[in-house]
Amino acid sequence: GLITPLVATLHLQGPVLGLLVIAIAAGATILSHVNDSGFWLVNRYFGLDVKDTLRSWTVMETLIALVGFAVVFAIGLFIH
Repeated sequence: GLITPLVATLHLQGPVLGLLVIAIAAGATILSHVNDSGFWLVNRYFGLDVKDTLRSWTVMETLIALVGFAVVFAIGLFIH
């Protein structure tokens, strides 16, 4: 992956490496848009139009990502 060489130079281990993985996953979740298959699944399943899906699904995915970052940050304060 793109970040593997950087992570290898930091020599992260244990819980800190786990927090990095969770932070990356949270970052991958943020700002779901029309190029995301999950966007279209929600759109079709709930019978929403694109505008309503953007207002609901994208906002919810962004909140999930931000909460994920906040949790990683809070746990990181106690681990490091």
